[in-house]
Amino acid sequence: MGASLLVPDAVPRPRLYEVHDWTDGEWAFEAEVLDYVTHPVVSPERADLDHDPGLPAGWWADLRQALALLAGVEGVKVTVRDGWIERAFPQFLGIPAPAKVERVTGHGDLHWGNLTTTPLTLLDWERWGLVPYGYDVGLLHANSLLVPDVADRIRLEFASVLDTPAGRVGELAALAETLQAVARGWYPDLAPRLLARAESLTGVRPPAPLHSEVSG
Repeated sequence: MGASLLVPDAVPRPRLYEVHDWTDGEWAFEAEVLDYVTHPVVSPERADLDHDPGLPAGWWADLRQALALLAGVEGVKVTVRDGWIERAFPQFLGIPAPAKVERVTGHGDLHWGNLTTTPLTLLDWERWGLVPYGYDVGLLHANSLLVPDVADRIRLEFASVLDTPAGRVGELAALAETLQAVARGWYPDLAPRLLARAESLTGVRPPAPLHSEVSG
């Protein structure tokens, strides 16, 4: 509910109308009444891409604007915690955790299952909060590695973020989280490309993903 109050209306998302809470014995429930979004999700069946959706230049401009506006919002919680970073960087990337993490407010779960085609809408705001600078874009890029043309487009559109020391840390955090998902059985086809991308950024070949319960 916090996003509906703090995030500017210019960030395209479903409008929240009401929240209903109720309990039944030991169970507690919450339901939200949101706008019904009629335009299609870019990747409705999976978080990553398996084809180029052919998004127009205006869509990319809208995404850049949305993330820039969101970054200026006062964050109310830390979504990607320091403790998780300290454990996940050595375990999933094979490198020490960074000494400093620059944070901005972000969506926290920016993948292709949470974005619509034209007009752009950002869905699923449960993880929004303070994230490492570059984390949102890095997560979207990680979920695009099976489609090199789209991954290249992200690096072009967001070069001003990813091509900075702080943005590199954010992208590495996104790669570590996605490799953690691989260790839990997700994204088997994506795993080799995640490892290769991480190695290209650090010069260190990450350890092969093994089953892990590291939590954020």
